[in-house]
Amino acid sequence: MGFLEEIKRRRTFGIISHPDAGKTTLTEKLLLFGGAIQEAGAVKSNKIKKGATSDFMEIERQRGISVATSVLAFIYKEKKINILDTPGHKDFAEDTYRTLTAVDSVIVVIDVAKGVEPQTEKLVEVCRMRSIPMLVFINKLDREGKDAFDLLDEVEQKLGLRVTPMSFPIGMGYDFKGIYNIWEKKLNLFSGENKTTISEGVQFDDLSNPELDKAVGEKAANTLREEIELIDEVYPTFDRDEYLKGELQPVFFGSALNNFGVKELLDAFIEIAPSPQPKKAEERLVDSKEKKMTGFVFKIHANMDPKHRDRLAFIKVVSGTFKRNSPYLHVRNGKKVKFSSPNAFFAEKKEIVDESFPGDIVGIHDTGNFKIGDTLTEGEELNFRGIPSFSPEHFRYVNNADPMKAKQLYKGLDQLMDEGVAQLFILEMNGRRVIGTVGALQFEVIQYRLEHEYGAKCTYENLQVHKACWVEPQDKKSEEFKEFKRVKQRYLAKDKQGQLVFLADSEFTIQMTQSKYPTVKLHFTSEFKK
Repeated sequence: MGFLEEIKRRRTFGIISHPDAGKTTLTEKLLLFGGAIQEAGAVKSNKIKKGATSDFMEIERQRGISVATSVLAFIYKEKKINILDTPGHKDFAEDTYRTLTAVDSVIVVIDVAKGVEPQTEKLVEVCRMRSIPMLVFINKLDREGKDAFDLLDEVEQKLGLRVTPMSFPIGMGYDFKGIYNIWEKKLNLFSGENKTTISEGVQFDDLSNPELDKAVGEKAANTLREEIELIDEVYPTFDRDEYLKGELQPVFFGSALNNFGVKELLDAFIEIAPSPQPKKAEERLVDSKEKKMTGFVFKIHANMDPKHRDRLAFIKVVSGTFKRNSPYLHVRNGKKVKFSSPNAFFAEKKEIVDESFPGDIVGIHDTGNFKIGDTLTEGEELNFRGIPSFSPEHFRYVNNADPMKAKQLYKGLDQLMDEGVAQLFILEMNGRRVIGTVGALQFEVIQYRLEHEYGAKCTYENLQVHKACWVEPQDKKSEEFKEFKRVKQRYLAKDKQGQLVFLADSEFTIQMTQSKYPTVKLHFTSEFKK
């Protein structure tokens, strides 16, 4: 198969939602359709000891939530599908923002009973900023929930999307009879028994066909006819170009747990979703069809296998062919590097691959050379941007609880911070370490992983910080900057990149500081150097 065909058959997407909307379950069912796994392990049910394939960290198993983004791939109808399953929990939002830099499109999962939730709003906003094509899946139709039209309105209003239904439910909850697939003009009847198997749909080109009354009952059939008529009048027809520009969002209904509506979603998805797209680097736009390899690190995961102290850097291939044992330039270090055993992820297995193409995610064993956002090329100086650090919301001092294990603690902290689990600030005055996280749950994760993966124990101490502000002085030698450093020295720290950070204790302090030292700019993300 030629290089261009390889690009055309790839689909790399992320699944985003509020926790508990059924994202991991949907991922599992997609793998089931791809034949990548034989049985789906429901995330919540304790009967199946298997656990969901995409949740591999101990803490995730205990809590039934996804903490780290997993990468899964499978082949379906000749297409190679790469799924990035992201954590929905708001405490891990930063990992999700980074993952969104590596996807070409997104599936947004919404719970039929809860509708649009705050976390979904935030994530969709990030997708809108980047014009990522989105497809909406309204999940859990076998439970009592909101009316389908009300849900569509809510999606339009709260998420600011322009939607067009591609399938529509017949009844809901107890009365849930099935789904009419507008995209394929097919009727899928729901029996409730097909949780782990896959059912076939019945073709209905014409809804006035009396067979429909037999299939779902006269009342439901008439309601469906009225609703489909209403949809034709009210909603725009699906236009692929508008969808690809991020201006129109198709909506599907189903129940991932009961395997219902998932195949329809997948069939439409592989047809309409974009293959790997060009990506903007600081220097120029890189087209996926270019022959020379470029790629960037969007995630680092330490200790994937607790038996071996290994770190995997996840690289998204943007253009060209990533070949095993070929030398590539690590742009930030200016060094050439070779990889003898790059991994691809196939369902729950990792396997060594000789070649990867644009859109693929490659896992590389890393001894600490990579940071998030690093670029690899065949020699060109390129930097893919768009993976900023946001100001954390919670701050705590880290104390070493076992004096004999100081080395392990610092190594563990360093590696976890490279992974982007949280941010580390070192105070200028006394060298104390401060961890900043987006959510409080991360402190637990860090403590747990330090102990179980590095054999180090830490305790925390509260610290009154409102925001971390990255400092950009107009002139480093100016008297004003010197004065700022002298007055604020207790609150100044360096981040991992060595950039100066001001840890402000309130919104008021930030405003006062800005007005007192106008030439010293404060930024809320680390990526202000354009």
